[in-house]
Amino acid sequence: MAKVFTITVPPDLGRKQRQRTSDPRYVDGQKMLVEAMKYLAKADPVANRSAIELISEHVRTRFRMSDSPLT
Repeated sequence: MAKVFTITVPPDLGRKQRQRTSDPRYVDGQKMLVEAMKYLAKADPVANRSAIELISEHVRTRFRMSDSPLT
């Protein structure tokens, strides 16, 4: 069995933090995906269920993890 060693690093308290600002494109992108889901649900919820699930999964995972309004 291998042993795992952890070397702790104290935080650099002198480092200046970035000011968080929202990017309107990020918010608009989320709104657009929600509107797409609403449209698909209104048109035919049974036939479009897989498309709605796909968009929903994208919003819940990839969109929020990989995209950031801070970049």
